[in-house]
Amino acid sequence: MTVATQRVADHLRSAILGGHIAPGERVRQEDIAQQLGASRLPVREALQMLAAEGLVEHEPNKGARVPWLSMHEVDVMYKMREQLEPLALGESLPMLTPGDFLRLEEIQDEIENGVDVEGFLALDREFHLRTYSACGIDQLTTTVTRLWNSTQYYRRMFMQLTGPSRRWVVNAEHRLLMDAIERRDEVDAGRFLAGHIRRTRIELGRHPEVFGD
Repeated sequence: MTVATQRVADHLRSAILGGHIAPGERVRQEDIAQQLGASRLPVREALQMLAAEGLVEHEPNKGARVPWLSMHEVDVMYKMREQLEPLALGESLPMLTPGDFLRLEEIQDEIENGVDVEGFLALDREFHLRTYSACGIDQLTTTVTRLWNSTQYYRRMFMQLTGPSRRWVVNAEHRLLMDAIERRDEVDAGRFLAGHIRRTRIELGRHPEVFGD
């Protein structure tokens, strides 16, 4: 991978995860190349990387766009997360370090001190992906990250709709999960995590206006 390809990929990934390029929007190679002062080749390579990460899809004769998911598709993706993330956590748990535990505490303290939606999304993503960071099964962690990427927009819309009123539930669930992780209790950790994901899935399902159905 060239430096130019990485630069384009980083720019587009940040724009999509940050909601600046919304589901359904086209990502035109020529526009990106002109905007970033890059040639078409690194843009094309970057789009291929992002397709593998679940952030864009390629349509025949139409180019790339950010996928627009239905409520059913997101519901199924969350059900996949309920199964796969406890597995990734179980694989990671024995290898997590005191430094990982410390960082989880720092992240959760920052969330509880009050952050806006964008700050929460970034911290929540770091919190969960760090708990899986010692999982040595690349196929599993790649799939988990792809599911996080694909559902990011809908998580943001949900947080904007519900506001801070439900943040206390997230905090309580994170604290339970952290306690189980620090005890290296795979059973409790997996159970708390699956419940955490399931609750979000159910609450998302009460807001059909978020989706592209």
